[in-house]
Amino acid sequence: MKLLKDILYKAGIDDVIGNTHLAVEKVCFDSREADKFSAFVAVRGSQTDGHLFISKAIASGSRIIICEEFPEDVDPIITYVKVKDSAQALGVIASNFYDNPSEHLELVGVTGTNGKTTVVTLLYQLFKALGYKCGLISTVGNKVANHDVPATHTTPDPVQLNKLLAQMVEAGCRYAFMEVSSHAVDQKRIAGIRFKGALFTNITRDHLDYHKTFDNYIKAKKGFFDMLPSDAFALINADDVHGEVMLQNTKAKKYAFALKTDADFKAKILENHFQGLNLIVDEREVWTKLIGQFNAYNLLATYAAGVLLGQDKMEVLTMVSNLNPPSGRFQYIQNADKVIGIVDYAHTPDALKNVLSTIASIKNGNEKVITVVGCGGDRDKGKRPQMAKIACELSDKVILTSDNPRTEQADQIIKDMQAGVEIIHTKKTLAITDRREAIKAATAFAEPGDIILVAGKGHETYQEINGVRHDFDDLKILNEMLNLPN
Repeated sequence: MKLLKDILYKAGIDDVIGNTHLAVEKVCFDSREADKFSAFVAVRGSQTDGHLFISKAIASGSRIIICEEFPEDVDPIITYVKVKDSAQALGVIASNFYDNPSEHLELVGVTGTNGKTTVVTLLYQLFKALGYKCGLISTVGNKVANHDVPATHTTPDPVQLNKLLAQMVEAGCRYAFMEVSSHAVDQKRIAGIRFKGALFTNITRDHLDYHKTFDNYIKAKKGFFDMLPSDAFALINADDVHGEVMLQNTKAKKYAFALKTDADFKAKILENHFQGLNLIVDEREVWTKLIGQFNAYNLLATYAAGVLLGQDKMEVLTMVSNLNPPSGRFQYIQNADKVIGIVDYAHTPDALKNVLSTIASIKNGNEKVITVVGCGGDRDKGKRPQMAKIACELSDKVILTSDNPRTEQADQIIKDMQAGVEIIHTKKTLAITDRREAIKAATAFAEPGDIILVAGKGHETYQEINGVRHDFDDLKILNEMLNLPN
């Protein structure tokens, strides 16, 4: 329980009607969660405006309303707090309500189009191996020390985020690592959170259904770095052309990592096999279990962040050799016939290109590459033909299929993808709407030594069709089709 006056600290108050010496047992921004002990924050969202639900929150019992505009009819028994920006205020209020947990953690946020999940997972593994209790907030799942907490969004809403961080503090965690999505920055889900460091992996086309333009997408990512305090670190991938943009207005200490250009933290790939990577990192050789150039960047970013958090370089490098990729990220299997299966979350053109380029760079010779790929519904339609084009250019056979069609028709999404298939590639391209049948067909086409890539869903264990999530696990089905145990 907290007093309203205390959780309003730094919330950007313009005006108050009523008593602020009231007990608050819950902060909410969904009127369906409101009750007589809750403070309801009316947030203007991308889909709806919380101000339209103020009367419902009051009807549910809430006696505290925090909003940007007072209602026309003010109820004398209700306390109204007018703030400049209710989305920003929600983050600050939630942080205050949970005793500002981010101030008691060494919290590092990772942003970028690709690599976020891998980097935060590697950092969590690294610091756990170094003997620390730590927390993880990621697309794949959240962890409070060793306790698993299911994930619903890449970055949770401000109330859930602060609740998670508070649980980490209570569990004795010293470090926490979290993905920071562009949506989270734009929607101010990280308002009121204090970060020890921010890490930028890369940026390519994604989420244009939400951001509308690539420039807006870049600005959203950059907004994360703009909010950093002067005692934090800002770590960027210097090989990405947009890396320097992230640092333009930040107050944080600036660092960079790279494989190709000059940087504070450097690495070089010596060997790249299906069995792993052999790297030179800061002039020291290290063997790792991860595969591909994109994972060389992820490992280097993890190493750099570990060092910037005060850990010994040699100890970090020793631990790096034992790190494992997260579920659904270049997950590699092989059956008795030497057919290789790879499941990867690649759901953007750049990510798909990275995975297929990696496969091309490490395969031995004449093995066929068979790619099964789809695109999600209700998302950026512009990337659909790009995904199909890349799959065709870098594969010997391509099966276009459904991903998470959501409220769209899977057949129409596949037609959108087919627009990117050039005439010279039509003979090697199939369309099979049923994803299970598509994976089955890929395994039927495969001969000993061939490589099957199932891309787009990675760790997900469901397929979303018309608002309903059905059980579906790419890895489980691929194992079944290749006669491997699950």
